[in-house]
Amino acid sequence: MSLRIETGNFNDFFEAPFNAYGPKSPFVSPLRSDLQRFVSADENPLFSEPGEISIFTALRDNRPIGRITAHVHTASNKMHGLRRAYFGYFDCAEDKEAAEALLNAAESWARERNLEELAGNFNLTAMQQIGVVTDGFEKPPYTDQVWNPPHIPRFLKEFGYSAEFPMTTFEVDLKNEAPVIGPKQQAVLDDPDFQFAKISRWNLKERMEQARFLLNSAFAENPMFVPVSAEEYDFQAKDMVWIIDPRISALLTYRGEPVATILCVPDLNPFLQRIRSRPGLAMPWHFLRHRFTNRRAILIYAAVRADMHGKGINPVVLRQVILSMKAAGYQTLGNTWIADVNPASLAQTEKAGGHQLHRTHLFRKMLQ
Repeated sequence: MSLRIETGNFNDFFEAPFNAYGPKSPFVSPLRSDLQRFVSADENPLFSEPGEISIFTALRDNRPIGRITAHVHTASNKMHGLRRAYFGYFDCAEDKEAAEALLNAAESWARERNLEELAGNFNLTAMQQIGVVTDGFEKPPYTDQVWNPPHIPRFLKEFGYSAEFPMTTFEVDLKNEAPVIGPKQQAVLDDPDFQFAKISRWNLKERMEQARFLLNSAFAENPMFVPVSAEEYDFQAKDMVWIIDPRISALLTYRGEPVATILCVPDLNPFLQRIRSRPGLAMPWHFLRHRFTNRRAILIYAAVRADMHGKGINPVVLRQVILSMKAAGYQTLGNTWIADVNPASLAQTEKAGGHQLHRTHLFRKMLQ
């Protein structure tokens, strides 16, 4: 049975994980058109040069069974003093030869650019989907969460990659009571200078820009963070107006200025699984059906302006979001990754009733 690695064929790149994992796996792909623009150096503003990303696909007897990206985040390397290449979207059948060939292709790509380490998954930066699932494989992911079967971390370890930067994704059962707030949080609620801003489809552009500002302020000291430009943020949130439910996100202001936000969206994964992430004539019907039946949402990020840290603001906003979700009929809330080096966020999520969904790690290998 012949194996070959091809470069640049998006059709095979997209199909590979469906062939590798089968229709009954929890795997969910981004919408085909979204994934195509994400991995395009011409379209994605993350990449300033055409050669900053390549896609590789493993074909066994001409059938795509695995894939990987190799790319560089130049702004991150400059900011953090690294010579790091990233791998992303590493999906593969339980085929050791194919996995090794894909990783070798990514490593060769990095060495050709005089980069000294390769780390992933990054899909495509630290502010997007990152990590490899190392526990909780049986649990289906929410939108913006990664998923892979157990043989992926096993292959990575076998080929010299070390697991580091442990993270957890969570799920909150919204049928439980909303989190209790303490005196510090009550003082925020009692202060008339704090007000929740209205979010609607009509002011979404303004609210998203405020959310970007808060993201950059809140995460400035976090490991691996690079400020997100307006162009990059707009690129990622391009279709947000069609999927956002304004009832389940929140933006808190202080004397009219934004100080905190929690950005949530309905979970789209059940819809994407039904259409296999491929647009078609039936897609609008499936989307409408999903809108009326979906009871899952995902917290993309929570951010408090840097000068407002330590004032008990984030629990106030989280409680507001949870109460709004319960009123809107949502039943579960997923949470994107929280690193073990962030004990405050972990403790707050547990106080809100969050239980572990997946454990994930970054995998890294020195190349020189």
